[in-house]
Amino acid sequence: MVSTMKNKELRDMANRMAGECQSETDFEEFTKALRKQFWESTLEGELDEHLGYEKHETRGHGTGNSRNGKTPKRIRSEHGELEIAAPRDRNGSFAPKAIAKRQTRTRGIDDKILFLYAKGQSTRDIAATIEELYDVDISSTLISRVTDRVMTSVNEWQHRPLDPLYPILYLDCIVLKIRHNQRVINKSIYLALGVDIEGHKQLLGLWLAETEGAKFWLSVLTELKNRGLDDVLIACVDGLKGFPEAIAAEYPETRIQLCIVHMVRNSLKLVPWKDYKAVSADLKLIYQASTELKAQDELDRFAATWDEKYPQISKSWRANWPNLMVIYDYPAPIRKVIYTTNAIESLNSVIRKSTRNRKVFPDDQSAMKVVYLAMQEATKKWTMPIRDWKPALNRFTIDLNSG
Repeated sequence: MVSTMKNKELRDMANRMAGECQSETDFEEFTKALRKQFWESTLEGELDEHLGYEKHETRGHGTGNSRNGKTPKRIRSEHGELEIAAPRDRNGSFAPKAIAKRQTRTRGIDDKILFLYAKGQSTRDIAATIEELYDVDISSTLISRVTDRVMTSVNEWQHRPLDPLYPILYLDCIVLKIRHNQRVINKSIYLALGVDIEGHKQLLGLWLAETEGAKFWLSVLTELKNRGLDDVLIACVDGLKGFPEAIAAEYPETRIQLCIVHMVRNSLKLVPWKDYKAVSADLKLIYQASTELKAQDELDRFAATWDEKYPQISKSWRANWPNLMVIYDYPAPIRKVIYTTNAIESLNSVIRKSTRNRKVFPDDQSAMKVVYLAMQEATKKWTMPIRDWKPALNRFTIDLNSG
């Protein structure tokens, strides 16, 4: 911390120099000198605290440690390069926090690098952006070192303990192109998003594998179980074959709701544009029906209308019917909470936006860093419970007690 006296000195210098500014160049020099004074005063304040007394105080005599001059230090900041005089102590035990030993950049630069990396910029693009905005020349190697430190956070986050109960668990994946053994292949980032008892979304983990499959999802669910997740009431998933069996292996009491959005999207894949709106409207009558019986009637009506052209649609809905209609066991106001993986789809859109500029990732670690940082940015907005959570929680509580 900067002492009260040093704060006063800083204000006095700022007021004096501001009055002397006659041009834009003068103002730039003024702000540069002010930043220099700020960092030097901050470091002096930290040394005061470390030694236990301020400069020139007599109570410092005989303490066994004292000031030992200063070392010139060049640091990069978002405002350009700056040369400061960093104070030393005689014992060499002083370890400043504001600008640590061997630190060559202020924290602001690192934050900007990570922010740009999360937005999908390459290391070369980030270096060019930093130089353009702040007149600071940094290398791609330096940017890689900054972002590599993220992997420590990823590993800690990935292995953190979980709550014993998440009423809702959304499972999904997105596909990225990653260079592997001198060729580019598709790999999947697996995502597990839980809704806790308070109704807040939590991303529980990220996993990377070559293909999406029930076998790998089983390993994901096993890991979640090992990290403390004992119970899930409803798992909202896409239409992957074998998914229900994978969930049942670890959470046999969990009910499975296939994502309606995925189901509709897959149904419309082979529908030409001239029928697209009409088929979409008729599908909506099925999944927005007031009761399961009404939904069944709408499916029969859909089949009578469209089976001649698109027989695979009604066939697919009938085959998946038991896992599509779980929503009808719950009151209408909370069906939207569980009938779609929109909660995780919105997260996917953030990730896709961050990875759009990266046509191909050079390796797995690069992909994980970008996705993790994008996720961190997205979760900053997760401050409120999901909509209609209270009636949903009341119903879940009844289910738990009856179980």
